[in-house]
Amino acid sequence: MSEKIYMCIDLKSFFASVECADKGLDPFTVNLVVADPSRGQGAICLAITPAMKALGIRNRCRVFEIPAGVKYITALPRMKRYMEVSAEIYGVYLRYISPEDIHVYSIDECFIDATPYLDMYRMTPRQLAQELMRAVFEQTHICATAGIGTNLFLAKVALDITAKKVPDHIGWLDERTYREKLWHHRPITDFWNVGKGTARRLEKYGVYDMQGVAKMDESVLYKEFGVNAEFLIDHAHGIEPCTMQEIHSYQSKSRSLSNGQILFEDYSFDNALIVLKEMADTLALELVEKKLAAEYVSLMVGYSKDVHTPTGGTRRLVGITGSCRKLTDQLVQLYRETTRRNLPIRSINIGFGGIADEIYTTMDLFMDHEAEEKEKNMQNAIIDIKKRFGKNALIKAMSLQEKATGIRRNQMVGGHNGG
Repeated sequence: MSEKIYMCIDLKSFFASVECADKGLDPFTVNLVVADPSRGQGAICLAITPAMKALGIRNRCRVFEIPAGVKYITALPRMKRYMEVSAEIYGVYLRYISPEDIHVYSIDECFIDATPYLDMYRMTPRQLAQELMRAVFEQTHICATAGIGTNLFLAKVALDITAKKVPDHIGWLDERTYREKLWHHRPITDFWNVGKGTARRLEKYGVYDMQGVAKMDESVLYKEFGVNAEFLIDHAHGIEPCTMQEIHSYQSKSRSLSNGQILFEDYSFDNALIVLKEMADTLALELVEKKLAAEYVSLMVGYSKDVHTPTGGTRRLVGITGSCRKLTDQLVQLYRETTRRNLPIRSINIGFGGIADEIYTTMDLFMDHEAEEKEKNMQNAIIDIKKRFGKNALIKAMSLQEKATGIRRNQMVGGHNGG
């Protein structure tokens, strides 16, 4: 078969479905919410069952947004368990598909190049999707949906939009059916990689759907979106040149490390500074463990209820370094200069950029080489202890303060309860 056939498979309401499967419940009839009650009524529901979606409750809502008359079960997030089930499902795919033809897009979604397997199994694309979905359900009791397309973009759109409208939950699109069925689809934000910001910028030109984008003057699109206009133009016509092989061979030209957290409650300027220092310390240890160094630091601070614009910025270091002390000092200085002292703080994100191998660490005449080496040895010793005895085996005094979050977060996976 000369035409490429791709699939995008999504595990339906994954976290909530795992909780139901483990409890012997049916997610299509039981109201279940995956959320952390300790974060209060403003906690985000990481997942809700299809039964709750059928009631009109939106996914990723906050707890207080669930109507008062709806009775439901709350399940504490168990990220380790979800990762285990995700790995188990990946193992199911490997019974049928080679790893080089699978791209894991997220914990609950993957792309598959099905082209070489249709003749091998003597199946149509829909039959192969059905077989994979059946095998996943038989193994884990998790229901899946699928999109099939002649390129990766169309497979994703078939999953996100078309699959929801058919009984077998398998969508299909090629360039012709895409133009026939979805060129006038609204809102345009339903399409992969079209966010609210992009939609607002298109509205300035009276464009609200993909047909409108396809008919726009390309010079206007490039003026508005720069090089990103190329992707928008291709997708408006249902074109996606990227292949599975190119995804697997891609290597980013820039490297960075980042760490972010949403705080459990509103924090004052001084209390948030404690958390910032903990985060900087954790990220610096990761840098040392990977034998890397950084050229600049970045910071973004978000305020309560998103009423105020986040603040922060980036700061280039004097040279490339892996020193926890230097990196933390620069982040603290950036924090003091950019953060609003009178507003309650609810999120902190930090990053180290311009990452390079530690052999490129910058040396200068004023550097205390003995102190630098002593700090590095100390960091390596801390890493070794944490690896052997757990992340909380060795903690700094600042993590014992009342508003510190490090000890609690060390017990989490992906910012949530590990389970």
